[in-house]
Amino acid sequence: MSNPIAVNGLFETHLTVRDLDRSTAFYRDIVGLQPALHEPVLGASFFWIGAAGQAMLGLWSAGTAPITLSLHLAFAAPLDEVLAAPRHLRRRGVTPLSFHAEETNEPSVIGWMPAAAVYFRDPDGHLLELLAMLDAAPDPARRIVSWSEWSTRVSR
Repeated sequence: MSNPIAVNGLFETHLTVRDLDRSTAFYRDIVGLQPALHEPVLGASFFWIGAAGQAMLGLWSAGTAPITLSLHLAFAAPLDEVLAAPRHLRRRGVTPLSFHAEETNEPSVIGWMPAAAVYFRDPDGHLLELLAMLDAAPDPARRIVSWSEWSTRVSR
């Protein structure tokens, strides 16, 4: 068996969208990604995730097909941003969701990682996640709990 290729990260991912201008505005104004290139003739918009040249999201116009596919993307964010995300999203008319897709005012904590996460949907129904790894020991037995439940148990 040969040695595998050394992969050290994910550089880009792509989504299809029904309305390129609407989705371009959403990812720029709500998610806060830095535009890299907008090519309406090509039917595509590209965004830098983090610093330019580090990671990229591509949006591609799907046309008028009635069939859609909902995908999931998780964006790494600092913990203070994840904690503020529900309030930030609501102010912009976006519903923050828990891990279980229920409306929420706080992050969910995924115990086995552990990480705090807030979910929300883009205009095409793709499930987006803001995630911050936590500086704590993994606790798989706790599964998925609310931030308030996690922080109460951690502080004891």
